[in-house]
Amino acid sequence: MSLRTHTCGELRASHIDQPATLAGWVENRRDHGGVFFIDIRDRYGVTQVVFNPGTDAHKRASEVGPEYCIHVAGMVRRRPDGTVNKERGTGEIEVVAQSLEILNASKTPPFEIVDRIDTAPELRMKYRYLDLRRRPMQRALVARAEFCRALRNHLASQQFVEVETPMLTKATPEGARDYLVPSRVHAGHFYALPQSPQIFKQILMIAGMDRYFQVARCLRDEDLRADRQPEFTQIDLEMSFVEPEDVWAQVEGSISAGFAAAFGVDLQPPFPRIAYKEAMLKYGIDKPDLRFGMQFVDLTDYSKSCNFKVFREAADSAGLVGGGIVRGVNAKGAGGWSRKEIDALSTFAQEHGGKGVAWLRVVESGLDGSIAKFFSDGEKVTIREMLAGQPGDLLLFGAGDETTVNGVMGPLRHHLGDKLGLRKFGTFKCAWIRDFPMFERNTKTGAIEPTNHPFTSPTESDLNRLTEKLQNDPLSLGGRGYDLVMNGWELGSGSIRIHRRDMQERIFEFLGLKREEYEAKFGFLLEALEYGAPPHGGFAYGVDRTIALGLGLDSLRDAVAFPKTSAAADPMTGAPSPVSDEQLRDVHIRTIE
Repeated sequence: MSLRTHTCGELRASHIDQPATLAGWVENRRDHGGVFFIDIRDRYGVTQVVFNPGTDAHKRASEVGPEYCIHVAGMVRRRPDGTVNKERGTGEIEVVAQSLEILNASKTPPFEIVDRIDTAPELRMKYRYLDLRRRPMQRALVARAEFCRALRNHLASQQFVEVETPMLTKATPEGARDYLVPSRVHAGHFYALPQSPQIFKQILMIAGMDRYFQVARCLRDEDLRADRQPEFTQIDLEMSFVEPEDVWAQVEGSISAGFAAAFGVDLQPPFPRIAYKEAMLKYGIDKPDLRFGMQFVDLTDYSKSCNFKVFREAADSAGLVGGGIVRGVNAKGAGGWSRKEIDALSTFAQEHGGKGVAWLRVVESGLDGSIAKFFSDGEKVTIREMLAGQPGDLLLFGAGDETTVNGVMGPLRHHLGDKLGLRKFGTFKCAWIRDFPMFERNTKTGAIEPTNHPFTSPTESDLNRLTEKLQNDPLSLGGRGYDLVMNGWELGSGSIRIHRRDMQERIFEFLGLKREEYEAKFGFLLEALEYGAPPHGGFAYGVDRTIALGLGLDSLRDAVAFPKTSAAADPMTGAPSPVSDEQLRDVHIRTIE
């Protein structure tokens, strides 16, 4: 026989005068003139139970404490007038207890099990089984399950086949360190845990599967941030005989189905398509938040003849390698900010690699501010017109080399959006950023690296000039890569892949890999490409980040059942942990102190 007839979130006015048995945890106990009230909680909700004096149930109720696991039987009745709880689904009724059984006692929890807590994340993760009893955490896990179920159903309806790819695979460089697993059978050899199913999904296209997807677990041994975890989940898909628009349509359908099911949100596909160069010009960043405007104005050409030396020198170097640009943006309504608030913007710019930020206030008489004296009256009129400035606006400027200016102005725009209340939760704006360059220069090492990964195909227009561009101007080589962005976050990325061996080898060689090196790491893929590999492309987007955005969570940890700390540790289980010498001998490993 079941321990309960109803869940703790199920009873309504229609159940009045009916018997009910409930099981769950004690959320709180209150004593009102000798009458005990216990709120009993499970995943589905909370029900108030009344224990009248003189009953055995009342005596047992006096013994329970917070988070005791209990079983209650009684009769459902309407709450007295004036005591209805309109914030709770079960708020019209209460259960008058006839019996109470303590299924399991509880130690005093290390923190209160309430919706809003200010407990250190490490403590919450150490007692994750208690943290997961909190309603926001359970809502996140339920939303995650509903999201994945809906997109699975959608992709299945589009003839995608769900295929599981290996967790123990070959170490291949994909931009981060691999987690390595020593082999017991093959002494001195190692498996790698997958950073993504990239190569396997390409091989599935060569195998003729045509449409593949997977809710894939991936692992990367990299430094963590609030938006990164060492193990994560992504929606991974690949398609044969497609152009980017075909891939985008399927991703839009799947993520829209997930958002509708998990959050009740209509994302309204198709999403805008924005070229990478356009995104950098208008927003200074390749993952712009489109919930608000505040687009940049290019002042480079105008600045070549202006009186302000900083602008003019930046503009004069435009078009050269590492050349300069001048950008302006109108923070509408921010002209009333204090000097301290405006100075804080310069501090923000310095934290993002710049020297500061120049500014002008729009006032009735024209422009004033830190750089107003460097412009003639006519130049002030032109600048105000170019940025559509009105009294009460604050005009901000960045000048210098393109990488630095964009590195400051892109984040600054999002920062301004936060301060002006323009990035409100509940609105979701997606866009495709397309036409990424094939390669980019690493700002720390100076090396030329793939913008995404080395399996992305060059654009059709650059195929005939591939050798020439690789030799003379690789940074101008266009790629067929694309990103999906939402509210200033990159959800995922994808591309049309290289499907010919000779082209893939040329890319490897350009990146400095010797034949014996890329044969050792990717020989199986290269050989597979020789057996009639079809044109194909795909995409992958992160489930953890998507759920965090959909629920407005501050950290990815709250979208994951059992996350790691910023040190890649699990306080609950104690992982990672030492292992015995015998275990190490089995896998032919000796540690170095």
